Amino acid sequence: MNAGVVRPAGWGRSLAAALVGLVYVSPVLWMVLAAFKTRQDALATPPRLFFRPTLEHYWSLFHRVSADGAQIFPTSFARYIVNSIAIASVSVSLALLLGGLAAYGFARLPIRGRGPLLFYILALRMIPPLAAIVPLYVIFSRIGLGGSYLGIVLVYTAFNLPFAIWMLKSFLDELHRPIEEAAWLDGSSDLRILWRICLPQIRAGLAATAIIGLLFTWNDFLFALMLTGSDTRTLPVAMARVMGADVGTDWGVFAAIGTIYLAPALLVAFFMQKQLLRGATLGTIPSGR
Repeated sequence: MNAGVVRPAGWGRSLAAALVGLVYVSPVLWMVLAAFKTRQDALATPPRLFFRPTLEHYWSLFHRVSADGAQIFPTSFARYIVNSIAIASVSVSLALLLGGLAAYGFARLPIRGRGPLLFYILALRMIPPLAAIVPLYVIFSRIGLGGSYLGIVLVYTAFNLPFAIWMLKSFLDELHRPIEEAAWLDGSSDLRILWRICLPQIRAGLAATAIIGLLFTWNDFLFALMLTGSDTRTLPVAMARVMGADVGTDWGVFAAIGTIYLAPALLVAFFMQKQLLRGATLGTIPSGR
């Protein structure tokens, strides 16, 4: 059969995939459109596809006052954005740093009880956040970390660390060791070998681990709600604040926050999709050792 001829079955699969994609993207499309509609257009039934765009909801966010004069946030909305970016970046960076050191130790050094230790580390990641939030809240309240940047960064680092160790160890296990052994014989330290030889070869793995850790931290609501204060709250908590009973639900403002909240995750996934794909598929092909 001619390779240039598309069979009916191929058209059917493409159409089915397009319909499924449309179903998944329709809520996001509604949210983006609602962010640029007036309050009346956003609540219109049936939904209006043609409307006059407005930026009043975005203006309301950064001026903390909705169109009807109600106060939306007690502090600047820009602070929530900065908090989310700073907390996610610092916690993931710490998890990669500590996880890379631990992963190299488990992958290269003769550690007694390596298997049980790795299982215990993974078990820590399996703890449901709902089971850990109450003890963490009590402990942080007593030691003065409640509502602080340090407290929430430590929590996110602790929850990202087991995943980082397991991911980076799997990537290090796939590397060929002759170059590392030659460097070790030349007098290089383990840290130098890790920094100069191993990490450059697993950049895709580092990117994949960082992206997944960033998404977990960026999307978390429970820890951010319970362990942050008025000055350290993140975007998910801000979204819940808009739906509070004291101000009602302004769907236009809510959609504007959702659009701002979704944009960084989409941009990171789009520009780093190649690294993420390479990281996800690393290890699926035998190395030939």
